[in-house]
Amino acid sequence: MKFVILACVAVVAFAAPQYDSSEEFVPILKDDRVHEEDGTFNFDFEAANGIRVSQAGSPDGDEDAVIKAGEYSYTAPDGTPVVVKYVADENGFQPQSDLLPVAPEFPHPIPQFVLDQIAKAAEEDRNRSDSDERYN
Repeated sequence: MKFVILACVAVVAFAAPQYDSSEEFVPILKDDRVHEEDGTFNFDFEAANGIRVSQAGSPDGDEDAVIKAGEYSYTAPDGTPVVVKYVADENGFQPQSDLLPVAPEFPHPIPQFVLDQIAKAAEEDRNRSDSDERYN
């Protein structure tokens, strides 16, 4: 019985998380938070490794939904500076950044297979309307 207990203690000890002491400690340079009674808030955060977050919001949306605006920035592993500005409101999350992919300008050429599918759907709708009129 003592052996079983000793084995269980050993398994728990080996399963405990192992911390790498070589991990870099990143000091927090700024962490300001303001929450007003009316639901408005401001949040500013900055770490020594260049990560920055700034956000403000208020319950001005439909049914007191919180509308937020802010930005965050950091340096990507390849050294590229990343800055994202955003608004989150009744239209959803709307980020803006030079690094985000952009859809092609419209109007752009529509592939023929898409035009064929649209024409087929329109024909099926016409046929369905004709058959509905016959049965009524």
